[in-house]
Amino acid sequence: MKIILTHEVSGLGAAGDVVDVKDGYARNYLVPRGFAIRWTKGGEKDVAQIRRGRKIREIATIEQANEVKAQLEGVKVRLATRSGEAGRLFGSVTPADIASAIKDAGGPDVDKRRIELGSPIKTLGSHQVSVRLHADVAAKVGVEVVAG
Repeated sequence: MKIILTHEVSGLGAAGDVVDVKDGYARNYLVPRGFAIRWTKGGEKDVAQIRRGRKIREIATIEQANEVKAQLEGVKVRLATRSGEAGRLFGSVTPADIASAIKDAGGPDVDKRRIELGSPIKTLGSHQVSVRLHADVAAKVGVEVVAG
């Protein structure tokens, strides 16, 4: 089934891309969650609008990505969360929490969809998080989760 991505989907493509996926994946996952719309001839107009919006938000060159990477790696991110005994968190730290903590620490605006967690953060302490800035550039950000 041909679909038009409305959001970036890891391993599939970026917003505005027209991709061909299996019918069940599109019907049961991508379309209901708003990550994609069905491809139609009229949908080509939507693709142009999505691409214009993506171009405005996107980091265009590798040089810009490296500048943002240097800013991110220079920021010390502390995230205060509620925790129980033995340092276990009530819930987990989400990419949205990390994005707001980076901004609060004086770092650049980071889209939460660009933050990649290897595994869910459910304990206090220091954790490494990857931020995909460009296809070729990723920044490693240290996040310290403290009791708050």
